[in-house]
Amino acid sequence: MLPIFARNIRCRYLVFGKMSSPQQHHVAGRLQYSSEAATGLSNVQKSKISKAMKAYLERAKEYESCMITARLEYKLGKRHLANMMGEDVESFSQQDVDQAVQYLFPSGLYDPAARPTMKHPEEFIPKTKGAEFDQTGRPFHPLFFTGRPNFFQLLYDVVENINILNVLEDSARIKNRTNESIIQQLDLTGSEWLPKEILEKKIVESISNIEYDNFIDAINRLAQHPLSKKAKSFILEYRKPLISKQNNDAIPEPQHDTNGLQYVTIYECLRKTARGDVTIKYPGNGTVIINDQDLRSVGSTQQRDQILFPLLFTNMIDKVDVCAKVSGGGPSSRAGAVRWGIAMALRSFVDKDLISHMRIAGLLSRDYRRRERKKPGQAGARRKYTWKKR
Repeated sequence: MLPIFARNIRCRYLVFGKMSSPQQHHVAGRLQYSSEAATGLSNVQKSKISKAMKAYLERAKEYESCMITARLEYKLGKRHLANMMGEDVESFSQQDVDQAVQYLFPSGLYDPAARPTMKHPEEFIPKTKGAEFDQTGRPFHPLFFTGRPNFFQLLYDVVENINILNVLEDSARIKNRTNESIIQQLDLTGSEWLPKEILEKKIVESISNIEYDNFIDAINRLAQHPLSKKAKSFILEYRKPLISKQNNDAIPEPQHDTNGLQYVTIYECLRKTARGDVTIKYPGNGTVIINDQDLRSVGSTQQRDQILFPLLFTNMIDKVDVCAKVSGGGPSSRAGAVRWGIAMALRSFVDKDLISHMRIAGLLSRDYRRRERKKPGQAGARRKYTWKKR
């Protein structure tokens, strides 16, 4: 039996020594091609991974430079506002910034989104996802291949909290504690779950309606657990307070003037671009004054009927006096603003049953409709140009 060294030499001799020169070139060429293909494949994979990471680093660098510039501009603008208002720069809060902007740049625009504002850049510049893989292409998150790792991690956290509460409940029952002593359910009155749009911003991922419904079902199960109070911080993280309508629905108390008459004034009566204030006095004889003019000399018959409709509906046409100041807009929008103000003021002089009937009739609902804008390439908002073949 030959030694290992001799066998290696013999094998090499058998491969290369006993072949013709064309066969040797063919085998050598195949070996060289296979080695070059493997090297090229690894280079392609490395180049793809490096390009992805390079693109992410460039985007992250641009985002960070944009945020740095925005933060510096916000601090500079905040300092200028504090100096103009004569306040201390260090103690100038965001509430002081909002009040200063409202004072220095008064605006009559109704929509708050159209008014001038100054917020911290992190409040209006959308967040971006961090790198989800390293330079070798290995993902950081164990749920990366689900496509939405943050969302499925959230579902996993909900289930983990439920399991922890189940363990605590079982241990309490083993100790022979009564149901009343262990129940610590969280009271969620006055709040609601985050809507789909806000949840997507929070987890920086897009989810479908079915996935959102699955999340609501899972977290409702957690919130209804007898020991849900122990997971209060986690649950409240995905709740938001309800908008209180108590101030809007509150019926104003009538006041008394120098003559002893009761009166109620409704401010900010809006319709399109019209703005007005309406005052109703009780008792009265049915006098209606619009901008220091009698109702008979205001607008058309249709607009006068629109103003009188709340008084006719409540049968208060000859029992109160109406005085209104309205500006802006056209005749129709002014009549709509006065009508809404009269209906809101009449709530102070009628019973609750009639108020519910007024609400059903739509007298207490504000009309937010606006004139639709003209579209480019069209004769109007909806009207098209006449089509001609030639």
